[in-house]
Amino acid sequence: MILKEKIRELRARFDGELAKAGTPEALEALRVAFLGKKGPVTDLMAELRNVEQSEKAEAGQLINTLKNELSEAIVKTGEALRAAALAAEIRRQKKYNPTLPARDAAGSYHPITLVQRELEEIFSSMGFTIEDYPEIVDDYHCFEALNIPKHHPARDMQDTYYIENGQLLKTHTSAAQNYIMKKYGAPLRAIFPGRCFRNEAIDACHENTFFQMEGIMIDENISISNLIYFMKTMLSEVFRRDIKVRLRPGFFPFVEPGFELDINCLICGGKGCPSCKNSGWLELCPCGMIHPNVLKAGGIDVDRYTGFAFGLGLTRLAMMKFGVKDIRDFNGGSLSALSQFVSE
Repeated sequence: MILKEKIRELRARFDGELAKAGTPEALEALRVAFLGKKGPVTDLMAELRNVEQSEKAEAGQLINTLKNELSEAIVKTGEALRAAALAAEIRRQKKYNPTLPARDAAGSYHPITLVQRELEEIFSSMGFTIEDYPEIVDDYHCFEALNIPKHHPARDMQDTYYIENGQLLKTHTSAAQNYIMKKYGAPLRAIFPGRCFRNEAIDACHENTFFQMEGIMIDENISISNLIYFMKTMLSEVFRRDIKVRLRPGFFPFVEPGFELDINCLICGGKGCPSCKNSGWLELCPCGMIHPNVLKAGGIDVDRYTGFAFGLGLTRLAMMKFGVKDIRDFNGGSLSALSQFVSE
């Protein structure tokens, strides 16, 4: 086939020109010369009309293969040229020392870090221990130990990131409850902040990566009144003023009864905005009395002890405290958005 010979000649000519293209500009000129509308590859496509019908399929495949190979060679050469240029620039700037501190860059803590540290001080003053827990956990601690057995519908509430080895990214800080109970037993007061992950549809008040602070208190004669007292005390300390809250029923398998503690949206003053889904209220703290099954799994004597648990949304609390209207500002890495927060 004459076409095959033309393709071999064209490829050889291209390889010779490619070896001479030592700059991005020369490489782009080569691309236009061979693959442009007036290039030889386009001419080959035009010649297909003169090829026998029985050979057109094979001929078209050969031309497409040539076109793909030339395009790939240009891309790889471009990457090599950019890497070489970067290496040359680094060699030129021999005086650059990456270990030196940046000029006029004092830095600041992330707003969520500021809120977390403030809460840790508040709860420490009330006798709570501060604990930590891994971000990658197993199914038992994240679900089964929290009264959420396999195939339970409640798992659908948390669109979970699973790992190939069977573990998963922590969907809530409640995953540490069983570990903390077994570590300390009862009576117990502990908080454990951490980063959580869910496959959320991202909007002004939802992210797939967010921060929570779990808290549990287990002792004799603990009731909902204790829960409300600690939550209102915490909020008044954080915001330095009385905050309007509401407590409404909510379903969580690891507490019974369960509640949603909402605060009046401080962005819009309760009038309604995208941050609160135009409801005037922001869900801040799912909470409730710890389910007996969860206490039993943690080795707690349910005939003697009761307790409450809460999952405080650190990210949403930071939004309310600092007046941040869009949750995506926290994870966006924008220096203009984050530099306004001064470290304490």
